[in-house]
Amino acid sequence: MPQFPWKCERPDAALRTGLEAPTLRTVVPEVRYARSGDVSIAYQVVGDGLFDLVWTPGALSHLELRWEDEAVARFYHALSSFSRLITFDKRGTGLSDRVAGIADLETRMDDIRAVMDAAGSEAAAVVGVSEGGPMALLFAATYPERVQALVNYGSLPRFVRGPNFPWGEPKHEYLAEYEAEAEIWGSEESARDFLESQGLEVTPEAIEARQRGDRMKISPGAFVQLGRMNAEIDVRPILSTIRVPTLVLHRREDHIPIEGARWTAEQIPGARFVELPGGPHMPYYGDWEAVVDAIREFVEPICLESARPYDSVLATVLFTDLVGSTAKAVEVGDRRWRELLEQHHARIRTQLAHYRGIELDTAGDGFFARFDGPARAIRCACSIRDAVSDLGLELRAGLHTGECEVVDGKVAGLAVSIGARVAAQAGPGEVFVSQTVKDLVAGSGIEFQDLGGAELKGVPGEWRLYSVASP
Repeated sequence: MPQFPWKCERPDAALRTGLEAPTLRTVVPEVRYARSGDVSIAYQVVGDGLFDLVWTPGALSHLELRWEDEAVARFYHALSSFSRLITFDKRGTGLSDRVAGIADLETRMDDIRAVMDAAGSEAAAVVGVSEGGPMALLFAATYPERVQALVNYGSLPRFVRGPNFPWGEPKHEYLAEYEAEAEIWGSEESARDFLESQGLEVTPEAIEARQRGDRMKISPGAFVQLGRMNAEIDVRPILSTIRVPTLVLHRREDHIPIEGARWTAEQIPGARFVELPGGPHMPYYGDWEAVVDAIREFVEPICLESARPYDSVLATVLFTDLVGSTAKAVEVGDRRWRELLEQHHARIRTQLAHYRGIELDTAGDGFFARFDGPARAIRCACSIRDAVSDLGLELRAGLHTGECEVVDGKVAGLAVSIGARVAAQAGPGEVFVSQTVKDLVAGSGIEFQDLGGAELKGVPGEWRLYSVASP
């Protein structure tokens, strides 16, 4: 059976790794809940080190059951010996809320922020493991002020083969493997395949424990949905915008291609790549101490230093503009036009507040705002368009996601100019986005119409634009 890049939490009590059985039962840390939108995210805090370390797990985990596995418990205790370890179950898995479908990467990434807020963590070292890697990468680019250091372990910026990315399986094969695994989910066959893939002893007790753990982490249907979402992940466009100290950590015999991990490190400015010998994929099996040591040696000196200033951030910029405003003002007269503008501004600000947008500037009848996620920005733009339509006003909008310079709380730079130029291409009632925005919201359910290439005034090269067909 296939070896999936997401099984990074193993709660099996009976799977041993050569250690003698512990004489004392591990005390399971208290499970708490963070509110992320309408979803409750289960998390734990372990240890009281001088800095925080947020462990973003692979796709499947269970906060309580993991402590029944002595190898996992030993690994987490090692991390908590030098940090305040914060870890969580992703939405839809483990002890977190079960949800309808699998959320897009932006929404799931924001769960990291919600957990940090609930745990009282202003800034932390963030570790992304396997399927949690893209989440951590996106979080570090979006919230550099909250990431003191970033570690990406056993992961890639996308999980299927694609243009200029030869690592991973073709998409159809990748999806077929998820569907095949779902057919035997929680079975003896599935458990045996996992144990053998990790070089662990296959015993009746180990098989039974693995079966129980898998069933409690996720359902077969949600597992297939997860695979479909993972097949759409592609955070390559944001790698060059990451400005926090970054370590890409990978085992040589991991079934996730190490060449892809090495390429990832090359795309992140100043990133360090560390290759560890052997395997397996899960960090707490095999030479687990080498994994812990590599993480500690990298993050500890950085996190114990004074706060690191940052001058750039990954942001989605939104520009809106009223179409035919001069003619409308002449039609209704000055007094009525002022009233319409006041209502226009109020309705836009209501939508910005709802979607966590930050108003940066207002010039006449246009708005300039920034968001920490492109999907929220798109939905906000569409809501703004709809909110002002009954005023008899026609609005156009444009969005772009890119690295922005932070100046006095505002953003500037080429990405801002691109966003303005994208908006200028739109017509009445249209919301246009750049290729980068479209790529980052894959799996969100937002639909687009391909508009082909376009030249943006003052911006070099040809830019592929898309119209939002359905938010």
